[in-house]
Amino acid sequence: MALNKDEKARGIRQYHIHLGPGDVGRYVLLPGDPDRANTVASYLDDAQLIAEHREHRTFTGYYKGLKISVTSTGMGCPSTAITAEELYNIGAECLIRIGSTGALQDYINIGDLIISTGSMKNEGTSQFYVPQNFPAVPDFDFTRVLIDTAERLQKELDFTYYYGLNSTDDAFYGESQEWIKKLSDLGLLNVEMESSALYTVAHRRGKKAAMISAVAGNLIRGEVIYDQVNERLMEGIEKEIKVVLEAIKKYHDEKGAED
Repeated sequence: MALNKDEKARGIRQYHIHLGPGDVGRYVLLPGDPDRANTVASYLDDAQLIAEHREHRTFTGYYKGLKISVTSTGMGCPSTAITAEELYNIGAECLIRIGSTGALQDYINIGDLIISTGSMKNEGTSQFYVPQNFPAVPDFDFTRVLIDTAERLQKELDFTYYYGLNSTDDAFYGESQEWIKKLSDLGLLNVEMESSALYTVAHRRGKKAAMISAVAGNLIRGEVIYDQVNERLMEGIEKEIKVVLEAIKKYHDEKGAED
C-alpha cells in the first residue's frame, strides 16, 4: 500500500523544519528570509532558537504572555506549503505570512503595508490540493482583526496601509512587463510568491492563515532597489511585525478560547 504522508507525519518531529510537538506556539509568523526570523525574535520575550535546518529557522518566545513562534519558509510556494503542513502537524493553529512584496498600483510606495484579502493563484503548488478555479483566501476573522489593528496603529507607528487582492507568482525573474501590467490592470495591489499556497493548505487542514507584507518596490513605476539595503523596506518590516503581534494578542483575547 502506498505511503500516507498525512498519517505518517502527524504529531512527531518533522522532517524538514526539525520541530516537534510543543516546540511552537499556536500562532506562528512566517517570513521568507531566515534573517527576518531574528528580527521577529527581537520583539519576543525569552525568545529561544529552537531549530535551524535548510531554509527554516525557528524561534519561540512570548509576547505579552502569549507563546508565539516564528519560522522562516524560504522562497516560493513549495517550501511554504511544506512549512505550513509541518507546523500544523505539531500544533500550530494560525500562520501569518510576513515579508516583502512588489506593488502593482502607482499610488503604493516602498515601506507601505498591504494586508491580503485573497490571492490570484499564478503558481503550481496549490493545484496538488484543489482545482485551479478554487479560491485562495485568508481566514476572515483573523484578517479582520489584522486590518483593525493596522488602522489603530497607523498614526502611532507612522505608516500607510492598504488591503485587497494580490497575485502569487512562481517565477520572480519570469514576470515580463506585459505580465506586470496585466496584473495591475486587474486591480491587484501587489505580487508575492507564497500566500496562495499557504491559504490553500490552511483551508484543507481546517486551520487559519493570513498575510501582511511590506512593499519592497513599485513594479509599475519601476521603483525597485536590488543592489543595496532598502531602509524604507526595513522600516516597513519592523512595523508589520508590530502590527501582527498586536493583532495576535487582540485576536487571542477575543477569539482564542473559542478555537
